[in-house]
Amino acid sequence: MRRREFISLLGAAAAAWPLAARAQQSEKIPRVGVLWRGANAEQEGSVFTSLVKGFGELGYVEGRDIKLEHRYANDLPDRFKSMAAELVASNVDLLIGVGIIAATYAKAATTAIPVVFLVVGDPVGAKLVESLSHPGGNVTGLSSFSSGMFNKRINFLKELIPALARVGLLINSNDPVPHVFADPSQAAQELGLTIQTFEWKTTNELGPAFDRMKRANMQVFTTNPDGLAFAQRSLIAKISAARALPFSSWAKDTLKQGAIMSYTADADAICQRAGVLVDKILKGAKPGELPVEEPSKFQLFLNPKMAKAIGLTIPESAVAAADGVVE
Repeated sequence: MRRREFISLLGAAAAAWPLAARAQQSEKIPRVGVLWRGANAEQEGSVFTSLVKGFGELGYVEGRDIKLEHRYANDLPDRFKSMAAELVASNVDLLIGVGIIAATYAKAATTAIPVVFLVVGDPVGAKLVESLSHPGGNVTGLSSFSSGMFNKRINFLKELIPALARVGLLINSNDPVPHVFADPSQAAQELGLTIQTFEWKTTNELGPAFDRMKRANMQVFTTNPDGLAFAQRSLIAKISAARALPFSSWAKDTLKQGAIMSYTADADAICQRAGVLVDKILKGAKPGELPVEEPSKFQLFLNPKMAKAIGLTIPESAVAAADGVVE
């Protein structure tokens, strides 16, 4: 080969190297592991579709720009632990934990991979972050509860039921941080009510818990949005309707199954917003330096038809003030 031809060939190869490197680099798609509370996407409902929608609104196309690897723990501790470990071992670029239990296992599984939590009431109290403004470490996320939300929900109930005096609090006894969502003694004192706790930890114990609430003459009940209560929210709503015991929920989708009222932060908006936080981290931001985002939008939904079916009449003024009606 003559010298001129060799130099030309070498120059062409050198020019091709950066192109090849860029092509190879562009083929690497960020992989985001998502650890869910429920048993499947259908059970997760609108929060699942909202999370996926959030990435789409940022221009991410599944399979082309990002790969979401979903895992469904069905609120089983062993599955949370094994699935978090599996995602970390597969070297995902980021790990999302939906709910306090999923987030706790996600954090425990890695100190190197960024972790973003969603729908967590008190991330500081749950020891996920050092503070809301300066999370520290490899974890940040979006909180979904405010300290006054429980009292606000009970206040709405008092507007719906003027003679309200006794409220049941259905608590999963396996919930690691029940105080995050409600302090019955404080609420009882502030609102002048009797608020009594009724525990359960398996679906077989739900029926007896409802029996105890009925015997104690509870006029209405609410529950914490922990993992198991979330997974069984439809069942709880259906039992409440069958037992004619009004249910004040934190999930709008329970109104179609039997709840009469829901008041909570907009979980769909929170999950949709997750894409923004993940996008920042994938582009180089450090999770420990990204402040935890708190909810700014809360929603009140009512089901007057269900209330009437179990012997209650929701005032028209309350219906007019609600964000929406579900029947």
